[in-house]
Amino acid sequence: MSVAATDLETPVLLLAMPQVLDPFFHKAVVLLVHHNEEGSVGFIVNRPTELLIQDILDGMEIGWRGAKDAAAFFGGPVQSQMGTILFRDRGAEDGRRYADTTTEIQAGIRIGQQLEDLDSIAQDPPEHFRLLLGYAGWGDGQLMDEIVRNDWLTAPLSEDLLFAENTEGVWESALRSVGLDPASLPSWTTPEDEETTN
Repeated sequence: MSVAATDLETPVLLLAMPQVLDPFFHKAVVLLVHHNEEGSVGFIVNRPTELLIQDILDGMEIGWRGAKDAAAFFGGPVQSQMGTILFRDRGAEDGRRYADTTTEIQAGIRIGQQLEDLDSIAQDPPEHFRLLLGYAGWGDGQLMDEIVRNDWLTAPLSEDLLFAENTEGVWESALRSVGLDPASLPSWTTPEDEETTN
């Protein structure tokens, strides 16, 4: 079965199926923001790290006025030192403010990588904000091959899933959003699970 790159439109969520045992992507929910015949780029949105945003920004001499326990998220294994901001703007004025330096991926939801924007947002973070470290990347045809192999399901972009407080439940909620009961899927063990049973 041949699937063309044009059959997949962004932005969209990719939901890793249980057989994806790679620790980076096991039960991952990925915001896919770029896709064409040459490759694809996305960000994992349900992997908080133990790194505090405040600590990261302190090292960059940027003040952080958000929650002191706010954690950065693992966006993917590629260029993990690179930060990307994902946030909901506060309306028309905010949208105009960031229009030239961020990309609006859905009404009011923006993504960007400018240090100046991070500095600005850090002074008064919006309620819905993520600092994503690294990204997920696929080469020519790789993602479509994985989709055909049933490694990924697609789901419509949902703000509730992107900015969920309970990140542990995001994967299950995403599956339910497309009519799948997570309990009905075959169970697979991760490499870590196998080590603990040996």
